[in-house]
Amino acid sequence: MLSAKSLFQEIIDNDESFRLFCSIAASGETQGGWENARIAALVPEAERALAPRITRHGADEDKHGRIFNALMRRRGLTPVEVPPETDYTMLLEKNGIGLTHDKLKRDEPLTVGDIVTYLSHSRVTEQRAADQMVMLRKDFGDHPEIGKAVRMISDDEDNHLAYCHEELLRFARAGHGRTIQRTLRECALAEAAVYRDVSLAVMARMGRVLGWSRPKAALLAAGIRAVYAYERTVGWRRMVSLTMPERRDALGGPATAAPGYA
Repeated sequence: MLSAKSLFQEIIDNDESFRLFCSIAASGETQGGWENARIAALVPEAERALAPRITRHGADEDKHGRIFNALMRRRGLTPVEVPPETDYTMLLEKNGIGLTHDKLKRDEPLTVGDIVTYLSHSRVTEQRAADQMVMLRKDFGDHPEIGKAVRMISDDEDNHLAYCHEELLRFARAGHGRTIQRTLRECALAEAAVYRDVSLAVMARMGRVLGWSRPKAALLAAGIRAVYAYERTVGWRRMVSLTMPERRDALGGPATAAPGYA
């Protein structure tokens, strides 16, 4: 039976596909760590209290990158170069999602508007990450090789999403509500298209590594496009809602360690 669980089981059972998966994941997490570190360094004076939380966010992303690299090392594998068409983080930037690297490389303070944009974009991308980890945790949370890593990363992603909700609601109360809603909608629609394209590219690569038949590859591609069609018409609304999370001040403390991985 073709299911998300059976597909991912194929990927982790094969060294080459597992290496590609972990390399893509590690690269994206490490990039996210750098971006958050730069944003924390450039936070405007009026929002300096937010800097430690952004720093914690970046530290978590760095930790996730180290975890994926550690999973490869345990099998005696080394990272592969990430194909450009599978680079979710860089494709997001090219499509106007998030603060540009040119801006982050300058030593100029960001504006409050920049921080609102950053949090709005993070709310959408962290929803994607949290949803993916929920799926992996359900099917592989007890897996002897990757289960512990999945549980740790899933907990962090839930914290990141809670933090985005709480901070965006604070900014909405301060008068940024319309900007937040407009930015969330634009980002959700753009991210859905990027996620579709990256998913198609990753599955094409995996199919070649694992020798999938043409009918199987075509069925998977059709499924990815069907998910995109749903997200484009209806599903995006879930990515833009804001509710006060049960976890308050989710990033208020230091980053947690990853014993045995990083």
